[in-house]
Amino acid sequence: MKLTIAFSPCPNDTFIFDALVHKKIDTMGIDFEVVLEDVETLNQRAMEGVYDVSKVSCGVLPSILHRYKILDSGSALGFGVGPLLITADDHIDITKLVVALPGEHTTAHLLFSYAYPDLQNKVFMRYDEIEPFVQQKKGAGVIIHENRFTYAEKGLKKIIDLGAYWEEQEQMPIPLGCIVANRAMPYATQKIVDQLIRQSLEYANSNYPSLSPFVTEHAMEMNETVMRQHIQLYVNDYSLSLGEKGRSAIEHLLNASSKKQMIVIGKEEWFVDED
Repeated sequence: MKLTIAFSPCPNDTFIFDALVHKKIDTMGIDFEVVLEDVETLNQRAMEGVYDVSKVSCGVLPSILHRYKILDSGSALGFGVGPLLITADDHIDITKLVVALPGEHTTAHLLFSYAYPDLQNKVFMRYDEIEPFVQQKKGAGVIIHENRFTYAEKGLKKIIDLGAYWEEQEQMPIPLGCIVANRAMPYATQKIVDQLIRQSLEYANSNYPSLSPFVTEHAMEMNETVMRQHIQLYVNDYSLSLGEKGRSAIEHLLNASSKKQMIVIGKEEWFVDED
């Protein structure tokens, strides 16, 4: 059996999936055709139902849950992991700036809209284009991934940690991204894929702090210190299993979303069962 599996080239994803896609574990007869894309492209492809298994932003879930179910393993979720709103100058009026965001369907956009519901002067671009946009003083920007480790050394200023704001208001961890499986896939296969992702991450954890070539080759302009910071921030116990708390956090985020009316199925059908 061959399945398409799509995720980002960021270290947290390549770290999780390396053993799976390179068959360092027994993949139980499944061959995975790998596609690497930035997160907003993954969101858009999921809205079209392109891939069998995909990493997506939790912010896009209201638009894809009729096509996909959420797997228990592989997520990016936790405390202190949220996107940051930054500028090039101190003491600015955010209402007078254009704000660059890493995609319309990202969790970053959802969290920005949660904190600033009335601000509509927004532009969308690839996440790695936002820091240069801010450096050139074209506006403010919401940064994700490795940029949260590098923005300060470039002289940029944090206005607000959007994740921390969510945590303070909601007392919930932030569900940034998760892995989804196409509903057209047999349930037994969904369960096997979920199990394999967990085993792949367990393999990676057992070999850490060693980083495989799959991680280092695809990391965008990162030194190994930043790669490890990236992995340590975004890969945690929730990545092994969402558990009840992780599922509740996703449900809470979706219920807080202005797009919640787009969810056309009951929440009991959002997840591949753990049993």
